[in-house]
Amino acid sequence: MMLLNSMVKDKEERSYFRNMIINYAYALKNHLRNTVVESEFVMQLNSKETLQYKRDEHIPNQLAQQLITRVMQLVEKKELSTEQVWLVNQNLQAFTDICGGCERIKKTPIPFSYSVFFKKFIFFYIMTMPLGYVFSLGYYAAPIIVFIFYVLASMELIAEEIEDPFGQDANDLPTDNICAAIKQSMHELEQV
Repeated sequence: MMLLNSMVKDKEERSYFRNMIINYAYALKNHLRNTVVESEFVMQLNSKETLQYKRDEHIPNQLAQQLITRVMQLVEKKELSTEQVWLVNQNLQAFTDICGGCERIKKTPIPFSYSVFFKKFIFFYIMTMPLGYVFSLGYYAAPIIVFIFYVLASMELIAEEIEDPFGQDANDLPTDNICAAIKQSMHELEQV
């Protein structure tokens, strides 16, 4: 946004880009959670335009397309040069790249075979462990085996918990806070 702020002189255009960037952040967060929370969007982009999107389609891609289209309109009006567009395009392309990376993380679960194998391994390892430790440790083998079971079972639960890091669980990424920080940063740039 700082780049666009320095290139685009019209306040209405800067307002449009600022609000669309805020909307993109919230759209991506909601897309990764398979929801749409319209109350988070800035519906009034500038004094003339409101946010338009199709709810049943990929909203982040729609917003990225609208941003790119708007940049091209500024080129046609000769408000941006081709060199400036090249710089801006790299940043706009990053939106789509980040979205794709997040989608790959979300859609790549821990393989089922890995999960089943790890559970079977824990079961057989814990069941055979007393045979190895009972003669050398005696009754002390029981708490040691319980502790080892706790550690291995916890590792399996952690793997299942981090499988979808974009949700709303306590251990998930703080995407709500990230979006709020982006929104605050965009409003701070408005003051500059």
